[in-house]
Amino acid sequence: MNIELDPSLLRAFVAAVDMMSFSKAASLVHKSPATVSMQIAKLEERLDTVFFIRDTRNLRLTQSGEELLGYAQRMLRLQDEAIEAIRRPDLEGSVTIGAPDDYIGNFLPPVLRRFGVLFPKVELNVICTQTPALMPMIQSGEIDLAVITRTACCVGEIIRREPMVWISSKEKEALERTPLPVALYEEGSEARIVTVAALRGANIHYRAAYSSFSHSTMLAIVEAGLAVAAVVEMSAPANFQRLGPSDGLPVVSALDVMLIRSAGSNRAPCDAIAEAIMSTS
Repeated sequence: MNIELDPSLLRAFVAAVDMMSFSKAASLVHKSPATVSMQIAKLEERLDTVFFIRDTRNLRLTQSGEELLGYAQRMLRLQDEAIEAIRRPDLEGSVTIGAPDDYIGNFLPPVLRRFGVLFPKVELNVICTQTPALMPMIQSGEIDLAVITRTACCVGEIIRREPMVWISSKEKEALERTPLPVALYEEGSEARIVTVAALRGANIHYRAAYSSFSHSTMLAIVEAGLAVAAVVEMSAPANFQRLGPSDGLPVVSALDVMLIRSAGSNRAPCDAIAEAIMSTS
């Protein structure tokens, strides 16, 4: 019987082992927790065995899982080395990429780390700012590429569709206040637009307790119990409380994460980093 091991399934498996959590592994491989769970189940089905012992709190490797881990790590490392051996010697230059801070903190690190290993002669420059500020920087050629939240005027490639989730402090103090204090991104951002639309559509009386482009400051406000917030799922910290309809909060529309390029980015280093980013979808 010919059994093929898809590298994407092996990456999900190794990430799950590293984090011992499907939800945390999802951030590493840029998938939803449900997708990671399905990938692990597919891998178990193909090899007709179980790799994890699951309970409500923890994951534990089975003996089969421990045996697979070493092979999976070597297979993935060999794949990366093969790509490196073929492509690395020829690629030089510099690339400037921009992204909001929540994408830089949660989406880009593994992509940039792997790119740096494969193409050490390419100089990467990263600019952190929000989508509305990145658009004119792309148009002027100040930056080569940007990972942004899709807006009506954007032309680019969709990387993935990212769910929005409500978060609060563990104690959920903000839910007890009226009107509901909500931390929002800056005016004009897509995250703010869909959050406000959801609140108004559900006739929820709220106030903007905080409004800024800074994701990290927003998290500090939420953690202090001063507000709730809707953020993309990949940027929701594991130690925050997740909220939903059972807490009286509406479903917020998902956002499209998009890659856009400047007119002058038709260079091999830009093509390579764009390919690395799109391969995470």
